[in-house]
Order: sequence, then C-alpha cells, then structure tokens
Amino acid sequence: MLLAIDIGNTNVVFGVRADKKWVNHWRIQTDPLKTADEYKVIFRSLLKAGNISRSEIRNIVLSSVVPSLVRPFNEMLAELLPGSKLVVVRPELYNKLPVKVLNPYEIGADIVANAVAAFQKFGNLTMVIDFGTALTFTTIGKNSEISGVAIAPGLMTAVGALAGKTAQLPQIHLTPPPSVLGKNTIHAIQAGVVYGFAGLVDSIIERTENELNEKLTIVATGGLSTVIAPLTKQIKNSYNLLTLDGLCHIHSFIAEE
Repeated sequence: MLLAIDIGNTNVVFGVRADKKWVNHWRIQTDPLKTADEYKVIFRSLLKAGNISRSEIRNIVLSSVVPSLVRPFNEMLAELLPGSKLVVVRPELYNKLPVKVLNPYEIGADIVANAVAAFQKFGNLTMVIDFGTALTFTTIGKNSEISGVAIAPGLMTAVGALAGKTAQLPQIHLTPPPSVLGKNTIHAIQAGVVYGFAGLVDSIIERTENELNEKLTIVATGGLSTVIAPLTKQIKNSYNLLTLDGLCHIHSFIAEE
C-alpha cells in the first residue's frame, strides 16, 4: 500500500492506495502548531477507523507547502510506520518527472503534483484550476512543460478577508444564491464571491487560450471546485483527489530510478 499526503495551508489531505485504487482518504485541518505526537494520534485513529493495517503501508509520498510541518511529519511517519520508505516531493526530484518544471524553486509541490496528474490524464495543452486557499491556474503547454501559473486569492480567503476587514459582514457558507441581485447580506456576499469568481475563472481561461493561440482541456480540483465549476463555461472535468493522484504518479517515477 502507498500512503500519499498533501500538506496544504488549510487542510492536510491524505489517502491510502492499493491496486491502483484509493482504499480510503481523509481531510483534516492544517495546524502548524501541532506536534509530531499529536499528528500521530490523529493518523493512527483514522487509519484504524478506516480498517487500514499500518504494517501493509510500505511506501509514503509527501508534499507540503507548509515548510514548518515537514520535520514533524517526518518524525511522525517514522514512528507510526517504521520500515516504510518515504519520498518527499522537492525541487531536486522534478527532473525525473514527465512534465518539465521551468522554475522548480518558485512553484509549490502541490501545483507540480496537479500538473503531473493532469498530464497523465489529458496530455499537453491542459490547465489545472485548484480551488484551495489560493486559486491557482496551472497551464501545461504543448512541449510537456508547465508554461506558467496564475494565482488569485481562494474563495474562502476572500470571504475571510471580507469578514475580517468589515464590521458587519459575516462568514458565510459558499453556495450559489437565488439571484445575482442579493436581497440580504448573505445572498449579496454569495452573489459577489460565487458569481464573481466564476467570471474570474472564465476570464483567465480565455486570456490564456488567446495568448497561447490554443484550446485547452480544463481540469478542476479542490473542495470548492464543485461550487464554481458548474457556473463556468469551460470546466468539464473535476477530480477532488487530483493532487493525491499526482503524488502517486510522482512516486512511481521516482521509484523507477
């Protein structure tokens, strides 16, 4: 079995894969202040609840955009899964991947994992839109390379900024409102954020295709992709576990070396 872990700014997403299928997967809140022991308790209980035998997990692949958590996770995994082989996704490994990374020290490991998974599924001229803490647009060009990335604040980041910087606007649940003409505060925020971000997504896709003079296959991932994707013109493919899929592919390429 393979354990794939993606440490994001908001959530840690991880799953166990066997026979080319996900046996189980989980999402927990990222907490940079938690110790290795605290994460060990969480992982042990979730694996047990999922009927996953820890002794059967022989390989681990880890990516992180939170540098301070890499060491605690290394310590936690060494104690929780002794004898398992750990691969940490880092720039030194990118030259072994099928997708060229032009600026390896300026790109997040999660973005690379998304690009690898999308490339394996759809090939060149593919854009991955990740609806996470940040909203990222990663484009794979016709030469099997990450041509570039666009980054905007994520939806919940935008809502959090509104609630944090204003006296009367609350935190809300993001879902399409009945109308773009909000009749109350909650619907007004939903209209601005949900429909506004749908327009942002369509605009970035259109501008990217115009600049490349190519049509792109669009792939969405991330928790809020299910909210925005149906409201856009071009998103036809959504994969919630795209990043973990990419980590599995990366592990297979590294393991072959």
